[in-house]
Order: sequence, then C-alpha cells, then structure tokens
Amino acid sequence: MLRIHRSENGEVVFTLSGQMDEEAIAGLETLINSEAKVRRIVLDLKDLTLANADAITFLVRCEANSITLKNCPAYVREWITAKRRES
Repeated sequence: MLRIHRSENGEVVFTLSGQMDEEAIAGLETLINSEAKVRRIVLDLKDLTLANADAITFLVRCEANSITLKNCPAYVREWITAKRRES
C-alpha cells in the first residue's frame, strides 16, 4: 500500500510512504497529470519502503519529465541509474 500526502509551497510535493506497485503508480500518475501543467512537481521518497521494477521505470520517466525526486533511497537511485544505462 502506498500513501500519498500532497503539500504545496510554490511547488507541489507528493510525499510517498509505503510500497510502490502498479496500482499505486496509476493513482500517482493521475495526481501528477492533474498538477503538472500548473506547478513544478516533487516526489519525496524518504518513506518509500519498497519499489518494484515497474516503480523504477515510472521514476525514470518522472525524472525525464522534469519531476524532482527528493530523499531518494540509495537502493532506488542505484536501480534508476542501472535502468538508464540499459536504455
């Protein structure tokens, strides 16, 4: 289960807590799409406990679309870097 907390202060910050899977990604994409044209988007991953391969692919796409990943766990950052090298 992924909990998403939204806050804003000139930019929209979605703080993610828990596990990111396909279902959570779909909901998060909907939230991002509703905000993306208005303000800069930040995903705060400090409380992310588990991410699967689909989540990593999603996070790679987010960064490619100028979404900032804040407090990214080291294992997630390493996986993102490896995924980019594959492409």
